[in-house]
Amino acid sequence: MDIYDNRPLKRELTMSVHSSLKGVNKIAAKRNVLKRFERINVLQQRGKWKKGDRAYGLPKIRTDV
Repeated sequence: MDIYDNRPLKRELTMSVHSSLKGVNKIAAKRNVLKRFERINVLQQRGKWKKGDRAYGLPKIRTDV
């Protein structure tokens, strides 16, 4: 017999999720900012950035591209 057999069972605690956090993956809003790798991809397509160029201080790019 184990000495821990008489312990009460722990209940699993569940937390509620705030309504603003539900369906975070379903957001369809247009983003205002591109990530650095996305900006580099757009600049490469336009011929304004080539491999070996600096990845910092990139020009601003419109997101509707």
